[in-house]
Amino acid sequence: MKRRNFLNTLALGAGIVLPLGPHAWAATGTGESPTRKKLVVVMLRGAVDGLNVVAPVGDENYLRLRPGIGLASPGMENGALDLDGYFGLHPALASLQPLWQQKKLAFVHASGSPDGTRSHFDAQDYMESATPGRKNTPDGWMNRLVATLPGTTTPSRLLGIGPVMPRILAGQAAAVNLPNVASGTRADILDRPAIGAAFDQLYANHPRFGRAYDDGRKAHREVMMAAAETPQMQAADRGAPLPNGFPDDAARLATLMRNDPKIQMAFVALGGWDTHVGQGAGTGQLANRLAPLGQGLAVLAERLGTLFDDTVIVVMSEFGRTARENGTGGTDHGHGNAMWVLGGKVNGGRVYGDWQGLEDAALNEGRDLPVTTDFRSVLAQVAERHLLLSDRQLGQVFPAMPQKGPSFKVV
Repeated sequence: MKRRNFLNTLALGAGIVLPLGPHAWAATGTGESPTRKKLVVVMLRGAVDGLNVVAPVGDENYLRLRPGIGLASPGMENGALDLDGYFGLHPALASLQPLWQQKKLAFVHASGSPDGTRSHFDAQDYMESATPGRKNTPDGWMNRLVATLPGTTTPSRLLGIGPVMPRILAGQAAAVNLPNVASGTRADILDRPAIGAAFDQLYANHPRFGRAYDDGRKAHREVMMAAAETPQMQAADRGAPLPNGFPDDAARLATLMRNDPKIQMAFVALGGWDTHVGQGAGTGQLANRLAPLGQGLAVLAERLGTLFDDTVIVVMSEFGRTARENGTGGTDHGHGNAMWVLGGKVNGGRVYGDWQGLEDAALNEGRDLPVTTDFRSVLAQVAERHLLLSDRQLGQVFPAMPQKGPSFKVV
């Protein structure tokens, strides 16, 4: 990769890393901790629809391709939230608007893996190993990353939140995994038919508690229906929970990072994004997933407090979805997507990337957004400019990187 001498032009601070061994410290002249710079990665398993997350509402082809699920223009009912006059943010992500306005949120559109697979399992594996097309990579890129950083690598330095240790954290470096906070979408004892019927009869027409009981049961059923997944979607999630409980997980993660300075990197995977059927536009299935995701990211940024200034949060998904809606009001497996980058020193308030438009001739295989920015280039830029990795270290973390990096600087 052709890069400038990052030590001479770095815009994020004057710190210099001297990789003197596993117990080296960042030589900043202040004796600051080598874990001060934080990285959080959120993976949306199932392939989120980036074209409705950051919608090109200014493209005349957008609603031609998506007459049923395309977002309305800003200012209209359930319309997109204006970003730059061309792109609009999904209205369910309104909680992130303050970060955009503060220039602490950016997007990289038409980004993703150069490998053309449409398999969730292969594509997720490639994004977690950062070796597209290679299935035999033994470790994940976050594990390789923590192994290159100065300072003592304790188990809590690399943290996962989820039901199982994820592929991205696997490797020789120590890592720890914590279970998710229980979400409100799980079935309860009243969902058992016999028990539910008995309680329904008990509280039917009760003068004091009948109305409250009935309202509570209806609300529970609505949440359960909103969280319902097809077997196909469950397979694509690979065990990752729906985002409904993410705000709680985000609050807990922020507390952990504030209380334990040894925690430097964290990974969270969320499922429910394989929207083949009934995706919806400004409201509906996708909106129901995006709302708690956006709320969780906003909570994480707020609860980190002053730590947010030294934190970069990256949100990514294995691939995008078809530019055209399908016959069941959804979208199918695509190619290019949108990466999200948040943080106190992110060059935010912009949608980056080599955007080609949505004309039929510009689409990958005539159906998908093309990948014009390799996801590894974005991750490498974060590792270089935020975590101060050298070219040699970047080569260890991201082997076989494209020689030409992006022209933009998202951090």
